[in-house]
Order: sequence, then structure tokens, then C-alpha cells
Amino acid sequence: MTTANSPHEQAFAERLLGWFDQHGRHDLPWQHPRSAYFVWLSEIMLQQTQVATVVPYFLRFTARFPDLAALANASLDEVLALWAGLGYYSRARNLHACARLIVLAHQGVFPSTLEALIALPGIGRSTAGAIAAQAFNQRAAILDGNVKRVLARQIALNDWPGTTAAQALLWETASARLPDARLADYSQALMDLGALLCTRKKPQCQQCPVKLSCKALAMQQVEAIPHAKPKRAAVNKRANWLIARDSAGQILLERRAEQGIWGGLYSLPEFADADIFARLQSLGLTPLTPAQECAKVKHVFTHFTLHAKPWLVQVGDESVAREPHLRWVNPAACTEFGLPAPIKALLQLLANNISLELAVAA
Repeated sequence: MTTANSPHEQAFAERLLGWFDQHGRHDLPWQHPRSAYFVWLSEIMLQQTQVATVVPYFLRFTARFPDLAALANASLDEVLALWAGLGYYSRARNLHACARLIVLAHQGVFPSTLEALIALPGIGRSTAGAIAAQAFNQRAAILDGNVKRVLARQIALNDWPGTTAAQALLWETASARLPDARLADYSQALMDLGALLCTRKKPQCQQCPVKLSCKALAMQQVEAIPHAKPKRAAVNKRANWLIARDSAGQILLERRAEQGIWGGLYSLPEFADADIFARLQSLGLTPLTPAQECAKVKHVFTHFTLHAKPWLVQVGDESVAREPHLRWVNPAACTEFGLPAPIKALLQLLANNISLELAVAA
């Protein structure tokens, strides 16, 4: 990393740290203690997710897994169950794999170098920088969404931050402005500035400690920078879900593939249009009632919208193939493994004997 030698870069760090001491966030649960485990866990949870949403998940997660060893010794189902609702489930799978790898390859101790951190599952350059700076007080830059916005406005970036050229320029800017001391506080101060003042909409520029060096403000272009990501055409995907219910009221769930949406979570078996009986047969099930079409479920992902049509079928009590990816569950007692939010909503309706003809908000 380069050293912040210029007076301009030094002044930026000094003003930011002065503001942080008075107005920054000092009571976040992962700051006490600011250990590598807590920083890593919070950084993974905060990807694409706001602090207010993350805090209760973090508290529940650390109550169940207070340290790296506890997480490494847990089953993936336990991890996914506590993660359910946060979305982007590959983060949870990588979290679990990372904990196990640190136990196996690093004697259960987080490595402190950027190179070793980036080599771990699910840890990119910015997350590695956050761990190195906040847990080990190293001169390592970060570049999460809030920091990108702050720096893009500081240099009046004339591009969408997601391009290769823009990323390179932002990393160069982030590295050049690093102070020589208080690296943990500095990285938190940058994130706080973006979250509290330099917000995407209605930024509070007059209260900003680094407004004098903000080129976007000088150009009166703050709300236009950073440039928005080029829009993609709307994408809609459709699916049919099988709700196979036996005489005891149990529902059959199937673990999804590791890759793709809801990877590794249990969900309702899917089938193509007009193939419901073939799907039942493949599962070794005999329908006792005609398939009942239920209210459609709409679930919005980052890159597409899923329109799912559930079909309820009463089936015989014959034993389904004993495969590890299949399990019968009581809708009222299925909290020990991960479920996608709309599937959980459907099971809750069934548990409460509410007609699935009602709309399901997912």
C-alpha cells in the first residue's frame, strides 16, 4: 500500500477521523470486541444488506456460534437456518466453508495478511481489507458500497463504479488516502460517512467533514454521482411448486443444488408445466386428490422476478425414496434448517390451516 504523503490526502483522513470521534457509530455489536471473527462475520452479512437488518441476525448468529470453532463444528443446515431471510445464500455456504478451512489450515486463527485472507472462501479484496484494518490495524483499503459512493463524489467519478476502469481508480484513491495510524477507526469512519451523511439520496453535504475536497459538490453534481448502473431489461422467471402432503399433514421438501438461487436450502420440489404426475412418480408418491392450484407467489430477486405457482396434492403414506436431499417436515416445526422466505410463508399458512387460495406476500 502507498503512504498518504500529500497534504490533501492527510487532511482528508484527519478531518474524517475528527468527525468520527464525535459523530461516528461506536456501539455496533461487532465492535465489541472488534475481533477478526466479528469483523469478518459482520462484513459478510453487510454485503448488499443494511445495518438495521443485519444487527438482529448478527446477535442471533453469535449467540449460537460465539467463535470460529463453534461455527466450524456446526452443520450447514444449522448455519442456513440462522441465515434464512438475509438472502444471497452463497454467503452462508462460504462462511461455513471458510470457518472450517481456517480451523484446518490455520489452526483456528484468522490469518492477518491480505493475501492469505483473500485466499479464503467468500472473502474478496474489500472484506479482506476490512478484517486487516479493523482487527489487525493494518494499512489496508476497503471499497464497499458506501465507500465507493464517498470516493466517487470526492473525485467526481465520471463513470459507473462497476466498470473495470472505475474500480481501479477507486482502489487507487482509497489506498492513497489511508492514514498512517488509527486504521481501524478510519475504515469505520469511511463506512459511517457513507451511511450517515454521504447517502445515495438527499446527502447532508453541509455537515460533511470532507466537503471542501469534494469535487462533485464543487460541481453541484452530488446527486448525479456515482452514475447509476445501466438498466437491464426486466427478466421474469416462472416455476411450479409441488406441495405434497401426507395424512399426518407433513410436507415433502427437497434440498436445492448448491449453485443457483437458494442454493443448499430446502424448498418445495419443482416441476415443469403439465408434468406434475411425472414429478410425483419420480418421488415415489401416489396422488389421492386432484392437484389444487394455489395462489401464485411473486418473489423479487436482484436480477429477476420469480413467479411461482404452488400445487397442493394429498398423497399416500408410502415411503418416499430415502435420499439425503429429501425430507418430510411438519409445517409448524421446521426451524432447524434453512428455508427460503416464500417457502416459509407457505408452510406457515399450512401450519395455521389457512387456505392457500389466499395471496402470499413474499
